[in-house]
Amino acid sequence: MRAILLYEYGGPEKLRYEETEMPEYGDNEVLVKIEATSINPIDFKVRSGSVKSRMPIEFPVILGRDLCGEVVEAGRDVTGFPKGMRVMGLANGTYAEYTVAKADVLAPIPEALSFQQAAALPLVTLTGAQSIERAVKLSAGQTVLVTGALGGVGRTAVHVARKHGAKVLAGVRSKDKDEASRLLADGVVALDNEDETAALHDLDAVADTVGGTTIQRLFKAIRAGGVIGSVLGEPAGAKDFNIRVEPFMATPDASRLYQLADDAARQEFSIPIARVMSLKDIQEAHRIAEKGGLGGKIVIVP
Repeated sequence: MRAILLYEYGGPEKLRYEETEMPEYGDNEVLVKIEATSINPIDFKVRSGSVKSRMPIEFPVILGRDLCGEVVEAGRDVTGFPKGMRVMGLANGTYAEYTVAKADVLAPIPEALSFQQAAALPLVTLTGAQSIERAVKLSAGQTVLVTGALGGVGRTAVHVARKHGAKVLAGVRSKDKDEASRLLADGVVALDNEDETAALHDLDAVADTVGGTTIQRLFKAIRAGGVIGSVLGEPAGAKDFNIRVEPFMATPDASRLYQLADDAARQEFSIPIARVMSLKDIQEAHRIAEKGGLGGKIVIVP
């Protein structure tokens, strides 16, 4: 099969499109023919080595977390995944024509979604949902600010928080306020506007997807005992305030992924796709994704 192999840390030029062996599947695993995957920031962070202290890898490695495709074969202990079934999941090694995943991480793709639409969902939607439900543990009636609300993780966090009955504020840049108004949040805040951030107070929680100085400016807006949920680790200076920080990393959850995909299929929220590119063009795709500013994800097809 053809796949993208990484033999050492570095820039996009280190990603090699080449022939490699088909993966072997075990008793509790499923062999999936990849129809589409997508690029996430963690992909180029792993590639560059910037997260090697907390996410070490063994070379050569095939990157990619979003699995979307058709079942080819299943292990002898696997039931419910017939050949040809359309599946999606948060997995590993998806920059390839085929990959293997544990059966319990796979969910069926809702009929209304194409492979490409489904490929944009697994990592960002599970991260967004888990930021609200596992890190922040938001309750109905509480107020949460979602930073980076127009990103895939942020859009999902806004959607999930709304469904939990919270008051949701979408945090974005000033130039993106009009677009953010379509998220149906209870309010939109320009995080690069000092007057608007200074007016924030008594937030029960912040679901943070941005980090850096942005989250540091928001410490004073969080009530005593409030919480920050972050996939970016504990922000510097948080210990100086009476707030709790809940760092987390997204984990596979097939049933929750199906629910989120079904919400997307019913157009309750969306993860925009900016471009669709070929697997063989992964170097250029990484360069484009790493620059940012696309307004959506890059989906990769074999």
